Amino acid sequence: MSIQHDMGAPMRSQTLVRYLDSVALLERMHRLLLDVIKDEFERLSIVNINPVQALLLFNIADNEVTASELKSRGYYQGSNVSYNLKKLVELGYINHQRCAIDRRSVRVRLTPKGQAIRDRVADLFGRHAGQLDEEGVLAFATLDDTVRALRRLERFWGDQIRYIY
Repeated sequence: MSIQHDMGAPMRSQTLVRYLDSVALLERMHRLLLDVIKDEFERLSIVNINPVQALLLFNIADNEVTASELKSRGYYQGSNVSYNLKKLVELGYINHQRCAIDRRSVRVRLTPKGQAIRDRVADLFGRHAGQLDEEGVLAFATLDDTVRALRRLERFWGDQIRYIY
């Protein structure tokens, strides 16, 4: 038994190192994505909206949603989504309306101004997808494998929250 334990320890250690590298990389990539959006918006002289708000508009798209729906999709934390939705209403990027059934709930949808921002982010992502392919940065199969691995990690983390062992 102690031999198996000793033989498994280096493997667990390697897995731990790779896992921690992956977690750090995911965090850095998210911050870098926000920087990419910020840089694009600065080039376009769009300065009254931050990258998190731009992504929020991108994720709302053509839908009419509540803050809790955005949270349940896993896009945003509670206080962040509420604050950013409030700011986006104030800036004229989204309209809001109390839900007729549950008066506590507010439904939001993009205004034409919000749709224009959403389209800018979609254009940026479209250009990036084209560049990934054209420049050979990532092959489709590699990107597909990466997405599958990230979805498995997402399910694993979700299970850690829902199920206590």
